[in-house]
Amino acid sequence: MDTYAVGFARPDRWSGGSRNEQSYPWHAVEAHRPPAELDGEVELAVCGAIVQVWGTQKWQRVGIGRTGCPECARITAVGRRLSTAS
Repeated sequence: MDTYAVGFARPDRWSGGSRNEQSYPWHAVEAHRPPAELDGEVELAVCGAIVQVWGTQKWQRVGIGRTGCPECARITAVGRRLSTAS
């Protein structure tokens, strides 16, 4: 899968999960159609979380942030790119 939409685990959708889950509200969702078409849809993230797709976000950017789900980042192989030393 090359294209991922971004899903947000809304606080009112958390089901008594661990505190760790609540620290990472952004998740990757496999996009089998353009992410903009999924905007607002409730989907299953690659890590298994139930999220609402946020079509204006890009997983490549959100996935390396402090609030991106580490499991989704691992599964989708999102990581920080190292710049060349000068």
